[in-house]
Amino acid sequence: MDRFCTRSRTVGVDVTRVPREDVSATLAELCEPPAVGAPLPWTDVSLPESATTMPTPAELEDARTGITAAVSGVADYGSVLIRSTPDGVEPVSLFPDRHVAVLCEDDVVPDMATAIGEQGEAFREEAASLIVATGPSATADMGELVTGAHGPKEVHVVLFGGEGR
Repeated sequence: MDRFCTRSRTVGVDVTRVPREDVSATLAELCEPPAVGAPLPWTDVSLPESATTMPTPAELEDARTGITAAVSGVADYGSVLIRSTPDGVEPVSLFPDRHVAVLCEDDVVPDMATAIGEQGEAFREEAASLIVATGPSATADMGELVTGAHGPKEVHVVLFGGEGR
């Protein structure tokens, strides 16, 4: 856990560790409206009321915050893996300026090989895809490093203890 948190912070990601019962309140604090969110897989963790699920293109464009669940955290890189879903989690994680990823400590693994290995069945059976998010979007294509050019300008992980999905 310490390595994941340290590496995340190294790549520009804020990490907030909270008990499971505080996740919903923490998400509400981090949510700058207008906000969009993808349904979370934990029955006792909920999106803030201000977060729109199943957003329209206009709501995505206007959103300041996007909230998604992460299926895995990779300690070696400080990355989070976000699995594609039929309800379109990808745009929620990529379009708003702030991406808040929710991650259970049980889902943090040491390395990328382990993370990808755990998702192998979904790739084979469901034709799933993953976003590997390692810090805010950044590019230096045109010279100086620019953040937020092709995705979120800031990333925040809410890491909670307790059993995963």
